[in-house]
Amino acid sequence: MLETVDLGAALGRAEYQKAFWPLRDRLSRLQRRVYEAGLPVAVVLEGFEAAGKGDAIEKMVGRIDPRGYQVHVTGEPSDEERARPFLWRFWQRTPARGEMAIFDGSWYRRVLAERVEKEVARGVWRRGYDEINEFERTLVDGGAAVVKFFLHLSRAEQRLRFERMERSRYEAWRVTKRDWRAHRRYRDWLEASDEMLERTHTAWAPWTVVGSTDKRWRRVQVFRRLAEALEQALEPLEAAARARRRPARRRGAAPPPERTVLDEVDVARRLAPARYQQEIKRWQGRLRDFAFACRERRVPVVVAYEGWDAAGKGGNIKRLSGAMDPRAYTVFPIAAPRGDDATHHWLWRFWNRVPRDGHIAIFDRTWYGRVLVERVEGYCSETEWKRAYHEINEFERSLHHHGAVVVKFWLHISKSVQLRRFRERQRVALKRYKITDEDWRNREKWDLYRAAVHDMVTQTSTSWAPWTVVEADDKLWARIRTMRALAEAIERRLG
Repeated sequence: MLETVDLGAALGRAEYQKAFWPLRDRLSRLQRRVYEAGLPVAVVLEGFEAAGKGDAIEKMVGRIDPRGYQVHVTGEPSDEERARPFLWRFWQRTPARGEMAIFDGSWYRRVLAERVEKEVARGVWRRGYDEINEFERTLVDGGAAVVKFFLHLSRAEQRLRFERMERSRYEAWRVTKRDWRAHRRYRDWLEASDEMLERTHTAWAPWTVVGSTDKRWRRVQVFRRLAEALEQALEPLEAAARARRRPARRRGAAPPPERTVLDEVDVARRLAPARYQQEIKRWQGRLRDFAFACRERRVPVVVAYEGWDAAGKGGNIKRLSGAMDPRAYTVFPIAAPRGDDATHHWLWRFWNRVPRDGHIAIFDRTWYGRVLVERVEGYCSETEWKRAYHEINEFERSLHHHGAVVVKFWLHISKSVQLRRFRERQRVALKRYKITDEDWRNREKWDLYRAAVHDMVTQTSTSWAPWTVVEADDKLWARIRTMRALAEAIERRLG
């Protein structure tokens, strides 16, 4: 693919001046439209060293408002970044609505530098193609524009530029031993780049390959393609704004199925208090040991709690976490998104809370809000919540591929037990803060939530992140059930 690129393309000075300056003004106007439309934009620049990525970025940002963009230079991951899935650091840098993120090097490092330099195993970088395509599709499905450039340079031209830079007192520092080592392996980089372009050139995030021998040609091609991509992404957003359309709010989907996976659960399971005292000491002791082993072996653990209102999630988490050193875990209570959480892709806030290696993250409500409360209450469209099933599966698979243990609990109670607990919360002063008008409204939609839970469990219970539906009418039984399931999952991972 790269060998067919015209590396001799060039522009004369007059032709360049005629094309370049109008393009810069056009980009400046487009930035304002991006902000007004709330369009997140990710611009990726990859290519051979000395191909001009820095120059392209410098010219790109020369006429746009610095408050509306951020430039991210991607080098080797830090220790903190290595301790999480490889896409974690890039999820943190995804743009908010109306902002632009410019990547000088990007997530493609996995299938370029890390591949050529043999920093990761073959199976890891080959899996990276699918993870990257899924990542970019998720961003685009969430409303972002992803614009990708590969700046191509011949081996001879690269060598000339390295030598010229080394002779300059101002640029000599930019040429490193690693650059020369990469130059000697130019054919390996060419092969890796070719496969990368072939495997990740998609309808939602296509590549633009730019011959970069002539800097004027390169600048004009990058600016023109970026302007075209932004106008293409803005067109449907601005048309919708002009028509003052609003997304339809849907109340769930079709009528609830006659039977669901929840109907198979025996919520009447009970545990005698005396037996509970024996079991909780046993399983808390095992979890304490496993938490220490996870820290020693640098195994991250993600524990996800969902369930009916008043199902006992809080007390369950309290007993489970009470078994462990407080430094070993973090509990994340998840509510409606606010601030930065509300201006980014809906998965952004959960990626930001992914635990580092050896740490345990416990989520009191989770990313499944997308297919539960947001579905039932109409906070997202039917297309969005249906799409979320595969987005969630891909998110959890990324955690699994990194080596994390992913354990998910749905705490299931009967409708009559929920009513009894609601009334108790109203009656007992110390528990009154736990009951709200929203809880009563949710109870009226029991059948809609029941259908949503059925779809959630059946569509997102995977080999790498299966659901455990917990019988929770008896809180004592539910606590031991979750402890045992978590301990057994960690034990399987530790071998």
